[in-house]
Order: sequence, then C-alpha cells, then structure tokens
Amino acid sequence: MNSMVRMSASVVLASVLVVPAGLAQQKGGESDVNAIGNRNVGHGINFYSLEREIALGKQLAQQVDSSSKFVEDPVITEYVNRVGQNLVRNSDAQVPFTIKVIDSDAVNAFALPGGFFYVNSGLILRADEESELAGVMAHEIAHVAARHGTRNATKGEIAQMATIPLIMFGPVGWAGYGLYEGLNVAMPVAFLRFSRQAEAEADYLGLQYMYKAGYDPNSFVTFFEKIEAEERKQPGTIPKIFATHPPTPERVQAAQKEIATILPARSEYIVTTSEFDQVKARLRAIQSTAKLQPKTGNGGPTLRKRTGHTPPGSGQPSGGASGTPSTTGSSTDGGSDSGDGDRPVLRKRTDDGTNPGDGSGSTTDGSGGSSTGGSTTDGTGSSTTGSGTSQP
Repeated sequence: MNSMVRMSASVVLASVLVVPAGLAQQKGGESDVNAIGNRNVGHGINFYSLEREIALGKQLAQQVDSSSKFVEDPVITEYVNRVGQNLVRNSDAQVPFTIKVIDSDAVNAFALPGGFFYVNSGLILRADEESELAGVMAHEIAHVAARHGTRNATKGEIAQMATIPLIMFGPVGWAGYGLYEGLNVAMPVAFLRFSRQAEAEADYLGLQYMYKAGYDPNSFVTFFEKIEAEERKQPGTIPKIFATHPPTPERVQAAQKEIATILPARSEYIVTTSEFDQVKARLRAIQSTAKLQPKTGNGGPTLRKRTGHTPPGSGQPSGGASGTPSTTGSSTDGGSDSGDGDRPVLRKRTDDGTNPGDGSGSTTDGSGGSSTGGSTTDGTGSSTTGSGTSQP
C-alpha cells in the first residue's frame, strides 16, 4: 500500500518552546502520550458501569440503525472500519467499537456511548487526505474513551433528583429525542451535545490518538480550518450539531499549541494513502450511479397501455358497434364470450365450416340464408350442407 508522508518542520520549534505548567507532561496523566491505554481517562462522577454504558449505546444504536441508510459496499466499509479500529487500538477506550458508514452528505461523524460509531459518507468525500478523516474519527473516539455521554447523563440525573423520583429514570428517559441534523435520524441528541470543556478534552485526546497511530496531527487543524472557511463562504455548511463545538480560531490555536508542546516531534507522519483515494473514488462512483437510477415503486408515474375495452354495462357488443354482429367467430347473442372484449378469440375451424362449441357455427341473415356459405339449422335441428338455404 503506497502512502505519502510529511516531513516534520517542528523539531527546532518544539525545542525552544517553554511548556506551560498546566500542559507539562505528567507520567501516567492525560498529557503522557507514552501511557495511552493505561491512563485514568474519563474519571469523574458516573452512575453508569461500563456494562450499562454498552447496553445504553446498543439501545441508542438501534434507533439510528432503524432510521438510517447505510453504505453497504464491502470495500468501503472494511476500509473505514480498519482505519477506525487502528485508532481505537491507540486510544484509551475500554469498550469494543462497532463502526458503520451512513449514506449522508452531511460532513460529520458521531460515536454513541459504548463504542457505537457512525461515519457519514459526506465526511469521507470532503476529506482530502486519510489523516484528515482519521483526525475527525479520533476526536469522536476520544468522546467514548472519556465517557462524555454517560457523564452527561449522570449530570442530568443529578439535576433532576430534587423533583423527579429516581424510579422514573430510564436509561435515556431524561434526554428526549430529536432529529439528528442532516440524517433524519431519531435519537437522543443530548448524548451528542457536549460542553466546550468536553470538546476541548476530546480535541486534546484525539490529537494524541491520531499521533500515536502514526498520522500527522496537523491534519486535524487543517481540516477544521477548511471547514471554518467554507462556513464563512457558505453559511450552513457545518451541521447544527457542531453548534456547541464549532471549529473556532481559539480551538484551532489550542490544538496547535498542544502539537507543539506535548507531542514529541517525528521525522515523518502518515498523511494519506493510495487506498484512501481509491475508496473515495469508489464511493463517489457508487453515489453517482445511485442518483442516475430511476426510482421504483411509488416514487414515480407508471405507464400502461390503453386498450379498446368497452366498460361493462355500456350495452355495446365486444365485436363492434351497436347492432353489428361480431366478425371474430363469436355468436350474436354473446353467450359464449364473457371475457375481455378487447382481445380476439382464436378458434379452430372444422372442415364443414363450423366452429365447434360456439352454439351455432355461423350467423344468419334475415331471410334464413347462411352468410358464410356454411350450414344453418332450423328450429327442428335438421340441416343441409353446401346449399346455403335452410330446409322448412
């Protein structure tokens, strides 16, 4: 697999910066990159055990799954899952992750408590490099590692304890449901809205996770700068779910400061891969093909051939105008043809010119002479052939 690396230009810069006391590396603390996976991340008051958090996430994921359209292409889903699982292995997460790709143009990704992770196809298409995609995914993984969802839920339950009996609390009873921006996904949005402090922590940890996985952490900054520029150019580009954590200049500056102070400089980083470009092109081709395919079912008009069938009860014979006998071999009284009048009836003609089973074999004129030169019968049942006249 071909990959592109970026040479680091921060070696000298990092050596002359004075690390603030608050960001100084503490062994085993959140700033100790070498201790990732063995740190006490996500500490604080939390009413949810890891088992209960996974059960909660599974319940919320069912809401998302039932109202979402997913990208099913195995090449795309396997690639996104592999990138995500590599980041998870280089994180502080204590739960397994399930990663799916939602077919949505919205530039976003979100992770529910318990490791249920969703990546929008719009994010993949908007990213220019694999490291940009990895940066956003690492940020969402950090929310799960720090257990922000269930810590928020705990705060909500504590706030209501004075007025609502504890027995009324369901796993998500306090949150309420809403529509997830850009997806029409019904789910409790409270589990996706975090405080600015939680967002800052997710940025802080996410940068470390993508760095530990080998990616250039500056790609996280450049992607947010790009999104911020697009939002200024065309308001509404950023989903409303980002309202609590927009890519502000302050947020970008904080990320740049972290990169320069706590992340040891490397000579090279992973920027992108040829596989990312192939997956992106494949996804774009699949979506283009889907847009060109006509809708089926009730999505469009249905064309049908109109026949000359006369509606029942109109009093008009099926073979022609009123008072005109049929020329298809059916009898004049219509007793032998009760089917669709717009379809011809094919019948075998016998050697004597009669049609077996049709009751008469031919029609007669007003004088009793045969109109076909075949045979006719009188009321007594006797008949002659070849003469064209009936016997008295």
